[in-house]
Amino acid sequence: MAKRGGFPGGMPGNMNNLMKQAQKMQKQMEENQKALEEKEFTAAAGGGAVEVTISGKKEVKKVKLAEEVVDPDDIEMLEDLIVAATNEALRQVEEAAASAMSKLTGGLGGFGF
Repeated sequence: MAKRGGFPGGMPGNMNNLMKQAQKMQKQMEENQKALEEKEFTAAAGGGAVEVTISGKKEVKKVKLAEEVVDPDDIEMLEDLIVAATNEALRQVEEAAASAMSKLTGGLGGFGF
């Protein structure tokens, strides 16, 4: 008669190892998230006429405008440049987050991650 509960062939020990690895990965993910949130990402548009700095928390920290881009007759261009620089800085945050995650999950290909 088969034993009730547990897994045949010593799986409980493997499950304990798997749980320890998952806890270690969770801690690393939390550390990486904290490190990412402390970083700043700067992107420019219009050949550097507009620079936007975003935190890893995706908050705009700074907008820098070159004097020549401030044209009261062409506000729309300035708005477009600010949007473009902001979106590029946000893409940088996303790329950094994805890169950090792939480093953590790189060894988990067998689990479908």
